[in-house]
Amino acid sequence: MTTGQTTTLLVALAVIVLLSYAAGAVARRLGQPPVIGEVALGVLLGPTLLHGAISDAVFPTDIRPFLGALANIGVALFMFTVGAELDAMLLRGRKLVTGTVASGSIALPFALGSVLALHLFDDHPTGNRTAFMLFMGAAMSVTAFPVLARILTDRGMSRTWLGNVALACASIDDVLAWTLLAVVVAIGGEGAGSQWLLLLFVPYVTIMVTAVRAGLHRLLSCPRVLRSRQPVPLVITLVGLLLSAAFTEWIGLHFIFGAFLFGAIMPRAAGDPVSARISHLNGILLLPIFFIVAGLKVNLSGMTGADVVDLGLILTVAIGGKFLGAFAGARLNGMRARPAAALAVLMNTRGLTELIILTVGLQLGVLDGRLYSSMVIMALVTTALTGPLLQLLYPTPTPGSADETPATASKTGR
Repeated sequence: MTTGQTTTLLVALAVIVLLSYAAGAVARRLGQPPVIGEVALGVLLGPTLLHGAISDAVFPTDIRPFLGALANIGVALFMFTVGAELDAMLLRGRKLVTGTVASGSIALPFALGSVLALHLFDDHPTGNRTAFMLFMGAAMSVTAFPVLARILTDRGMSRTWLGNVALACASIDDVLAWTLLAVVVAIGGEGAGSQWLLLLFVPYVTIMVTAVRAGLHRLLSCPRVLRSRQPVPLVITLVGLLLSAAFTEWIGLHFIFGAFLFGAIMPRAAGDPVSARISHLNGILLLPIFFIVAGLKVNLSGMTGADVVDLGLILTVAIGGKFLGAFAGARLNGMRARPAAALAVLMNTRGLTELIILTVGLQLGVLDGRLYSSMVIMALVTTALTGPLLQLLYPTPTPGSADETPATASKTGR
């Protein structure tokens, strides 16, 4: 990097941190999760307004590769925290209702998304029809666990039965959505390591879940480590998640899977404080960079009438498929209509999780720029609707009993 590039990059980072904080604060004042303001900021700074004059001035092209690298690190750290927040205890005593609701909230939007892909493919040809269908199905199926947990916490619902069921369903949705995305990467990816994918990934997961998990538990619970004043657990965690992310990237699978897997195998007692520290710094600096980088790729200024129609279809499938699938699953378990509708509304939360999936799709060439822009708008709209619709169903902030087992509160809110 030249001196000029370094100076420009540092100024750009300062602008990103300041504007992202302000955008998040505005979103909170409007009753929305901060991610809504942060993503909207990225879109507004992109080519949609003034043909990109703002972004070209503040984020010139010569520093964008560096911003992209920092954004990728932020995504890796975020995926680690998402994996670390998964809690099997949420399923205790709720396996039937959780399994039914999660199945409905995945199967119907996945099927409708795949059918919609058949319609969209001719206008957005990206090479591999199968990968495109699977990707659209996965993108329609995802629920953002972190932003959902933040919404529940803000509304005093995180200790309720409904809140626990929603979080349990979201965790299942996320795991299945990432699995589907891994299949898409395997089909659509053309990396040099792709020939090793099927050969190495399954044994890698097995080793991580058994040997590495057990080793982490022993190491992080060691009395010497616990007594140390040095940040040994943080160092161990950072090294492990970065190496895990690097490995899955090397074998031709995206780095997000390695980071997510390392978070999922972290011992909860020792891992929660470390995850909180990582999430705090990541949310202030690195994730806002990702929002800007993702927003710079959204261009709504050239939308045609056909694009508007496609956006309408995408919103209909995303909202309707998720709502109807979750609602039907809840009603089949005997849940009353109002809490079933509230659960279905909560499952429509997509947030940053959706944005990461869309970014992977764009990188793989599964999405083109026009469809990527429409899908980002879908992620914003579905997340923004959650709070107001929940308020209509439950004007009071704490529906249900507050005496249920506490849910895991999200550290990221995204």
